Amino acid sequence: MNVKERYELAKEKYEKWGINVDKVLEELNKVKISVHCWQGDDIKGFEVVQNALSGGIQCNGNYPGAATSAEELRADLDKALSLIPGKHKVNLHAIYLESNGEFVERDEIKPEHFAKWVNWAKERDLGLDFNPTIFSHPKAADGLTLSHPDKEIRDFWIRHAIASRKVGEYFGKELGQTCLTNLWIPDGYKDIPSDRLGPRARLKDSLEQIYAVKTDKKYNLDCVESKVFGIGAESYTVGSNEFYLNFAARNGIMSLMDTGHYHPTEVVSDKISSMLLFNEKIALHVSRPVRWDSDHVVIYDDELKEIAKEIVRNDALDRVIIGLDFFDASINRIAAWTIGTRNMIKALLNAMLTPNELLRKLQDEGNFTERLALMEEFKTYPMGDIWNYYCEKNNVPVGESWIEDVKRYEEEVLSKRN
Repeated sequence: MNVKERYELAKEKYEKWGINVDKVLEELNKVKISVHCWQGDDIKGFEVVQNALSGGIQCNGNYPGAATSAEELRADLDKALSLIPGKHKVNLHAIYLESNGEFVERDEIKPEHFAKWVNWAKERDLGLDFNPTIFSHPKAADGLTLSHPDKEIRDFWIRHAIASRKVGEYFGKELGQTCLTNLWIPDGYKDIPSDRLGPRARLKDSLEQIYAVKTDKKYNLDCVESKVFGIGAESYTVGSNEFYLNFAARNGIMSLMDTGHYHPTEVVSDKISSMLLFNEKIALHVSRPVRWDSDHVVIYDDELKEIAKEIVRNDALDRVIIGLDFFDASINRIAAWTIGTRNMIKALLNAMLTPNELLRKLQDEGNFTERLALMEEFKTYPMGDIWNYYCEKNNVPVGESWIEDVKRYEEEVLSKRN
């Protein structure tokens, strides 16, 4: 039995519950996942003077074949995207500029330093998202940036963030797809602070200066990202969840939730519905924390499925901007992209193949017995056959066959890199 025949049989099971599977696949094909570039080179970037990772960020492992240039990184992304169904976006950090061998300080980045990325994206009908890189720099060496007591250091990072937002606006204009420019900082203290208010007051002032410079929302959307802690900031994080939720609400910008940036007993899936009630749009960085924000490759686990269900059953596919954020240097990097992105799309498909209206009705009626029974039965429905057909329809490898493509690429390309 071929893929199409298995699809037709699986379709019958779902259509019994009023689920139009063909329409589901049409809708799924419109969803864009923002695939993060930094998985491909272990967050090193291409500045002329490279700075060591800092700010609570670590990338562990020494698997061979990391990209050492923007050309190599784009080639690796091309390979990964050829294994992922649908048309998506790529998320860049400021350190992925191309400056023709000249040193460019971070507060001096310009759209021209990303022109090759834009040309590449245009040729492939991809969108681009952006992030200022407010870490791995001498002016972030002590773990403080936009909240630093030294005004000169704060001003440097303010200029960098403003310049980054202008790059994001340039992406949106050139590509016809709105860019999400996300701001995250590592600021905090290793031990218990003697002043919590002061750093947050300075951060508030810095952010107000950054967002006082307006960009066109048609081309650039701004968001801020909170965190619980990082290495070197175990006891206090300036940009906490409460800080950024209030700042974003007060200033009319978006709040981004990273699945690894909360306490271990918290889950982002539970937060999405609350955020949707009070925000036109929200943004996600989907990762997989293991004991702390360790940014493991996204797997098809219960929390990923719950995140997707919250987006789908709340009719929010056009209101939730889904980005990925993980980096694993212990495995093949193209495989990491492929596994994580395919799983995110697979989770959305699973949510779209769920009888959400019926389950909501059963809950409202207090019929928890039938609701639980159906939720459990749907766990073994033949979604895999629908997924395989979706991949075939998008001309990407079906099932695990993509692994052979990655092996060939590793042998022919990655193994020859220094």
